[in-house]
Amino acid sequence: MDEAGTVDGGRARSRRAENTTFVCGHCQTLVPANTDGHYRNHCPWCLWSLHVDDLPGDRASECRQLMEPIGLVEKSGKGWQVVHRCTACGHRQPNRLVRDGAAPDDLDLVLALPWL
Repeated sequence: MDEAGTVDGGRARSRRAENTTFVCGHCQTLVPANTDGHYRNHCPWCLWSLHVDDLPGDRASECRQLMEPIGLVEKSGKGWQVVHRCTACGHRQPNRLVRDGAAPDDLDLVLALPWL
């Protein structure tokens, strides 16, 4: 995405459209949109995600398979992040924890993950 908020030759992309309610592909629970100002990309109850990005936020991946939570990392300026690994292609992606809002991440599950 460029500074004008467009991707791939000028198509507009709304970040608001990315922050929507979805059904978790792993546990089938209805996941509410995030309310803390960040975008939710994983289920707060099982921590699983979906492989939709090649680069963070680009929604360009054609894989679209489930991503398993495999560990935790700490990133400067972003805090703790859950690392997800795609069950199909092995792509790894850290994702910011959701600590506030309507459905924060299950802290017991987060703390059970190994540090990477």
